Amino acid sequence: MRVNIFVEDLLFLKYIGCSTAAKTLYRHLSLMPGMDVSWNSNSNDFDLVHYHSFGPLSLLNQKYSRGVKVLTAHSTPRLNEGNLAFSGYINYYYPYAHKKFDHIIALSAKCQREIEQMVPDTSTTLIPNGVDRDFFKRAEGKRESFRERFDIDDDEKVVLTVAQQTPRKGIYDFIELSRMYPDLKWVWVGGFPYGAFSKDYLQIKRMKSQCGENTIFTGFVPDIIEAYSGADIFFMPSHAENFILVILEALSCGLPVVARDIPEFREIFGEAVLLFKDKEEASAHIKDDGSLQQYSDRSRAFTEQYDIKRIATMHCDLFRVLIES
Repeated sequence: MRVNIFVEDLLFLKYIGCSTAAKTLYRHLSLMPGMDVSWNSNSNDFDLVHYHSFGPLSLLNQKYSRGVKVLTAHSTPRLNEGNLAFSGYINYYYPYAHKKFDHIIALSAKCQREIEQMVPDTSTTLIPNGVDRDFFKRAEGKRESFRERFDIDDDEKVVLTVAQQTPRKGIYDFIELSRMYPDLKWVWVGGFPYGAFSKDYLQIKRMKSQCGENTIFTGFVPDIIEAYSGADIFFMPSHAENFILVILEALSCGLPVVARDIPEFREIFGEAVLLFKDKEEASAHIKDDGSLQQYSDRSRAFTEQYDIKRIATMHCDLFRVLIES
């Protein structure tokens, strides 16, 4: 089975979630027997092309590719609101682009319902994101190096968020909580991958400049395991998501997770994470060391069901069915 994994990962795009997920899947599909997998090939001689973006390069490749064309829907129109400036113009294009694919992979049940409503004549399959549990493991040595780099003492409690700096990801609540609890270290890993086209770009930059010394915005970090290992709590205040990969990564590294109580998180992570409805409830979770330890103790075991080896097998099985049909 000859498969081409295609994602527009040029420049800043290589740091966004769809690129990370595509690369992880590519590596593990390449190890499977009977699979001949390429990455961003311009050849048209494939049984199937699996797209993880639908920008100009993907659509150009799609025009001359002869194989089955499959898209993983890493985003839906609702997720662009609060994330991108001019989201209305981009969302208008979504149905037109999605109709060009033979099959669409949805990452969550909610995402699948949105896609089926948007393009009812296109078949879909639900396959969640996967996490490389062999890679995402806590490392004490990297905990020390991360804290040394950002001048964090060994006994300081670190609350970590990994996300784009946008309103949808909950950066305003993150900043407000960091002001409420100056005794904690608040670390946000990630930047503005869309630059000035990010929602509230100038306002967020201004608010960041007014944060206290207990708040650190690292931007991109070359070794994300350092960040997960250096933290004590993973905090995800996002207002809307698909199937978020960073929570899986944090859980796989043994971190307790405090996340906003939105349908996507409740559906996917259930009782594996501490959910909050408002800042007061988030504060209570972050301060409850006993509960945090209990959730930390069972966090890694939860990710077994999303091991990338299992998820790669699900993709392989789907590809075979689509090709044979």
